Amino acid sequence: MKERLKQLVLDYAFQFSETPVFKLVHGGSSQFYFNCKRVTLDPEGQVLIGNLVFAAIRGMNVKAIGGLTLGADPIANAVAYTSWLGRNPIQAFVVRKKPKEHGTASLIEGRVQAGDRVVVVDDVITTGGSTLQAIAACRQAGLEVVKVVVLVDRQEMQGRENILKEVPDVEPLITTEEIMKLYRRRDKCQSQ
Repeated sequence: MKERLKQLVLDYAFQFSETPVFKLVHGGSSQFYFNCKRVTLDPEGQVLIGNLVFAAIRGMNVKAIGGLTLGADPIANAVAYTSWLGRNPIQAFVVRKKPKEHGTASLIEGRVQAGDRVVVVDDVITTGGSTLQAIAACRQAGLEVVKVVVLVDRQEMQGRENILKEVPDVEPLITTEEIMKLYRRRDKCQSQ
């Protein structure tokens, strides 16, 4: 499953340039760009991600999985669906970027409550900012964040290291290094 997921990321979510032309959220530029929604919103991508993330958190006794909208939403939903099929239901939740201005003004939506053990997910980490924002919101709501799972670790800007300062268990499904190996292999085959 992981090999197929890497292929989907390479084929549909990854772009590379010899010079850093891709502007990133934090303001810097990079040689790599990942548009992971092209995989996380894909039916096959959701099956693969749901199964791989569910396997990574199985047995951790977690109540829910979620993260900052929009990157985390399809991942959390895929895992919730997979967990139901696996007869070990895990709730999905959404962390808003800012509190809603009406009702309870909650940052978190879903069936979670203070004291619940949760996993935070994200599609891509660079600096870790979005993931850290989700972790902070979870803690503010009284949730215990026991693990972080990300689809792609860009391996730039110390993102994983920044998250590890807050949560001791951070697992990427895929790294830029793995995608670059596939990219170079494909590029070599196409030039022959």
